[in-house]
Amino acid sequence: MIKAARIAQKIDAQGHAAKALELARRVLAVEADAVRALIERLDQHFVAALELIATRNGRVIVSGIGKSGHIARKIASTLASTGTSAYFVHPAEASHGDLGMIEAGDVFIAISYSGSSEELLSIVPLVKRRGAKLIAMTGDAQSALAREADVHLDAGVAQEACPLNLAPTASTTAALALGDALAVALLERRGFSADDFARSHPKGRLPRQALVHVADVMHKGAELPAVSHDAAALEAVAEITRGRLGMTAVIDSERRVHGIFTDGDLRRALEKGIDLAGATVGEVMTRKPRTLGPEALAVEAVQLMEAHKISQLLVVDEHGALLGALNMHDLFRAKVI
Repeated sequence: MIKAARIAQKIDAQGHAAKALELARRVLAVEADAVRALIERLDQHFVAALELIATRNGRVIVSGIGKSGHIARKIASTLASTGTSAYFVHPAEASHGDLGMIEAGDVFIAISYSGSSEELLSIVPLVKRRGAKLIAMTGDAQSALAREADVHLDAGVAQEACPLNLAPTASTTAALALGDALAVALLERRGFSADDFARSHPKGRLPRQALVHVADVMHKGAELPAVSHDAAALEAVAEITRGRLGMTAVIDSERRVHGIFTDGDLRRALEKGIDLAGATVGEVMTRKPRTLGPEALAVEAVQLMEAHKISQLLVVDEHGALLGALNMHDLFRAKVI
């Protein structure tokens, strides 16, 4: 009997697990369908919202209450981190003084799936009176909030993922995705770059990669090892020793790069039995070395080195003239890698 009971419990547990997985998959499918449906509905209203924000000289204020309020906070945060000055205002707090933050030139994004949130509707006339423009994100184009808006964005969904079709699930996912689409479109519209992103994320890993350029870490001036293309090989060896970079650039009278002579080239020359005392650097150097410009990101230098299995790079201008050099150790010190 005990054994039978245990078997029954195991079967029951397996049944619950299967049911949970089935329900979870349904939730994800419903929410994915809700986001996919937005793709087909994107139209000139989205473009109008984009242009309204991009051409106004103020900030973007995003507001909502309940679950929509949480989505509004995230959208405001995403906008702010991608080049659009934005912040969240709670509609209840707006009625008690926070409306003072809103100015002419601002854009107010109100998020309410029903489009009938009393907290938002009560402050809409005051928002407009202060000279701000209104974008409404709702699931009902005929709602009071949608009618009052300068631009309405349709975030409607066929159904909620909740089995009762009550808890905001698919609708909040759709609103969040629509907000992300708007933020990314604005990012592109403003020409927002990786450098700009890094400046607003000083604690992240990205700034090391995004803000450090080759010009920031390269060796230049008197410390830059370089010899003439007709110099003796032993002179190039001495220059490698002086420069401490494991290489020397080989240049002409106008500093155009003809090649690079590295520790590896030296070893290969010795293995071949080349008489360095009688050889020129042109006989033992690597011709057409990998180069890049000073404006390149340091992370691009890392990628180039890894792709070609090299540890040094020469930095040149648009005419191929030598400006600097760097090796893998410089990139380690700069914490790019």
